[in-house]
Amino acid sequence: MTSLFVAEQISVSSIRVRFAPSPTGHLHIGGLRTALFNWLFARHHGGSFLLRVEDTDVTRSKKEYMDSQLASLAWAGITYDEPIIIQSERAQHHRDIAQQLLQEGKAYRCYCPPQKEDGDTDLGYYRYDGTCRSLPASEQSPHLPHSIRFKIPDSQEPIMFHDLIRGEIVVSPDQLDDFIIVRSDGSPMYNFVVVIDDAYMRISHVIRGEEHISNTPKQILLYQACGYAVPQFAHLPMILGPDGTKLSKRNAATSVLEYKRAGYLPQALCNYLARLGWSHGDQEIFTREELVNLFSLEHVGKKGAIFDPQKLDWINGVYMKQCSDHELLEIMVHDVGYDVKSTLTAWSDHQVVGFIALYKERVKTVRELAECLRILHDGPQTYDAESVAAWTDANTGTYLEQLVTVLNAHDVFTHEVLLAVIKDLCKKLGIKLVALAQPIRIALTGTSGGPGVFELLNLFGKETSLERIKKFLSTLH
Repeated sequence: MTSLFVAEQISVSSIRVRFAPSPTGHLHIGGLRTALFNWLFARHHGGSFLLRVEDTDVTRSKKEYMDSQLASLAWAGITYDEPIIIQSERAQHHRDIAQQLLQEGKAYRCYCPPQKEDGDTDLGYYRYDGTCRSLPASEQSPHLPHSIRFKIPDSQEPIMFHDLIRGEIVVSPDQLDDFIIVRSDGSPMYNFVVVIDDAYMRISHVIRGEEHISNTPKQILLYQACGYAVPQFAHLPMILGPDGTKLSKRNAATSVLEYKRAGYLPQALCNYLARLGWSHGDQEIFTREELVNLFSLEHVGKKGAIFDPQKLDWINGVYMKQCSDHELLEIMVHDVGYDVKSTLTAWSDHQVVGFIALYKERVKTVRELAECLRILHDGPQTYDAESVAAWTDANTGTYLEQLVTVLNAHDVFTHEVLLAVIKDLCKKLGIKLVALAQPIRIALTGTSGGPGVFELLNLFGKETSLERIKKFLSTLH
C-alpha cells in the first residue's frame, strides 16, 4: 500500500510560518503578540505568513469568535498570504493519517477507560502503563470503543532540538508515555493534528508561546513517524503582569477588542507588543517598516516580559500626536464607538476637529480624548477649588466684568483679535496677562490647566464664551 506520508514530505527552503488560534474566545494580547512576531519574521525574511483556524473543539468553537479574531488581526494590520486553513475541514485527512500509523505499527488502539485520555486524574498527572500496547490481535477490534495511542519507539534516544530562542533542549524518553492522538469519540488531539496540518501547510518555523515547549518532543516524534521534515522551533517568553504573575484580566485587559474600544491605536499597540520580549538597543518607538527590517529571533529574550500599562499609554500618546485631527475623529467614531453627532450637538464639525487638535497631546487614549470633549462640550458643572483659590482674589470679579463689556463690543473672535483686546485690557487694568487668562480658562473649562485661552475663546465662539464667563462670574459675588 502506498504510504500517505510520502505526499506530505516537504521542503523548508523558504520561510513559512503560521498563526493558529482556536475560535473559543476573542483574540487576546498574548495571541496578538505571537501573530505579530510570526508576521514580522516572515516579512523580514521575505517569507509567507499563514493563518489556520483550529476549530476541532466543536463544543467551544464559535463562528462569532473566529470573525472577531480575524477582525482583530485586520485591525492590527497583520495580513496573511494564502487562504485560511480551517482545521475541521481536514478531518478526513487526519483520520487517514491515524489509520496509516495504525497499519504501520506506529500507533495502537487503546481500550482503557476514557477518563484517562487527557493524561490527568484527580491525583495529578497520569502516566499510561502500556496496558494495550501489546494486546494480542484476538483481543483487539476496531468496533469496540477505543482511543488511538502513539507508540513511543522502544529504542528511543533522548529527544534533542535547537530552540531558536532558548538554545539546545534535551528531553529524556522516560519523560514520555504512549500518548493519545485520537480520543475514543473520534476527535483528534492537539499534538497530532498540529503536526499533520503544519506539514500540509509546509511550515518551516513554528514560533509560539513557551507553554508549548512540553508539546515539542511529542510533535517531533510524530514528524519523524510520518516522515515529515521537522520544522525549526522558537518559543516566546510569557507575558507577565506588573506583579510578575501570568497576565490576566486583573492586571490588563486581555482582549484585543477591549484595547480597540478603549482608544488605543493599532500601530501603538503593535509597537508596544513588539517590545515585549524583543529589543533593538534602547529604541522604543518603531515604524512598521523599522520593525520588519530590524526584527530577529536572536534578540528575543528568554525571560518573561512584564506588561506595563503606563508604558503602553505613553506609546499610544506618541502615536496620537502623529495622527491628524481628522484621523483621530474617525477612530473616535469607528473604533471607540463614540457618537459625536448626538453627543457634541452644539459644535460644528470645525469645532470638533479644532478641540481635538487642542487636546490630543494632553491625553493617552482616544476614549480619554472623547470623554474630554464631552466634558468640555457640556461645560463645567463645578470649578476646581484649587484653581479658583490660586487664581482669583477680591478684584477678579471686577476684571471679568470689564472683560465681558469689552468682548461684547467685538464680533470678530479670531485668535489675533482676542489677544490684542485682552492684552490691551490687562494694560489698562495694570495687571499681568496671566491674572486674567487663568480665570478665563477656569470659566471656560472648570480648571486652570489646559490649552491656550485664546484658542479656547476662538473655538467656543462669542456666545458660549460670554455665557460661561458670566456663569463663573456669578460664583465670585
